Amino acid sequence: MQSDHNLIEDLKYRYKNGGMHMKLIFINAAVFLLIGLLTVLSRLTGNDASYLDSIFALEANFNGLLYKPWGLFTSIFAHFGFLHFLFNMIFLYFSGKMLESFFGPKRLLYIYIFGGIAGGLFEIIAHEIFPSLMNQLTVVVGASGSIMAIFIALAFYRPNIQVNLFGVLPVRLIILALAYMAYDLLSLGMNDGTAHFAHVGGAFFGIISINNPQSSRHFLNRIEVFMDGFLDKLKSFFGPKKPKMTVKRGGKTDYDFNAEKKARQEKTDAILDKISKSGYESLTKAEKDFLFNQSKNG
Repeated sequence: MQSDHNLIEDLKYRYKNGGMHMKLIFINAAVFLLIGLLTVLSRLTGNDASYLDSIFALEANFNGLLYKPWGLFTSIFAHFGFLHFLFNMIFLYFSGKMLESFFGPKRLLYIYIFGGIAGGLFEIIAHEIFPSLMNQLTVVVGASGSIMAIFIALAFYRPNIQVNLFGVLPVRLIILALAYMAYDLLSLGMNDGTAHFAHVGGAFFGIISINNPQSSRHFLNRIEVFMDGFLDKLKSFFGPKKPKMTVKRGGKTDYDFNAEKKARQEKTDAILDKISKSGYESLTKAEKDFLFNQSKNG
């Protein structure tokens, strides 16, 4: 019982403090377990489990989009096979953690969601344009489009980051990303059960998501401002009314507070420059921890 309690507490801690990439992994895992339990229940009761497609999958045609539009959203969190789920979550952990360290949790969330939606739309449009695809993949599930958006965004934003392929071969991230994109492009039209157009759509979104990302006119920045304002209004409408209070900065003067903020930003910029020149793996553990903590506080 004590071990079970410690495991639950550890999972709660990781969900709460692990960053947005960990929250997305937890959500994907919860949906995967739910689908698995419902599949087992259907099998034991002798019922057809195809209804799960209607709930979680995206139908790759305009009629499916019209009558089941929620599939654009639910499909990017749904996996029906363990290996599909496992490999996607491994990819999400490493690429999502790194991208979050650069842009923060909100931007990671928006790239995940809208990158996945873009991938789903690409798949639907492709099935309507190319008749040969209509007899192949009929539904789309999985976070692959979302993760492709995150991975490609990271690679194009910091192309010189080096990763050790198979643990031994150092490769620039942009080379790996281009190889993945080339594979999906060359695999278009193949009847291999993979939504390659969804991958291409996610990659396309990933590229445009980091084009001049600091500009106030960038569409993701506008979405973030809109969503922040919308959520604030919801909280003020539904939440308890609180008296206005003066926020104190831990007893620090404005001068001290701004000086510390400037120092943190200068340290962050120095670490990012080091990554650009020598790769993410060149960072010390302290530098990686500092960058990750900054992303959670951003």
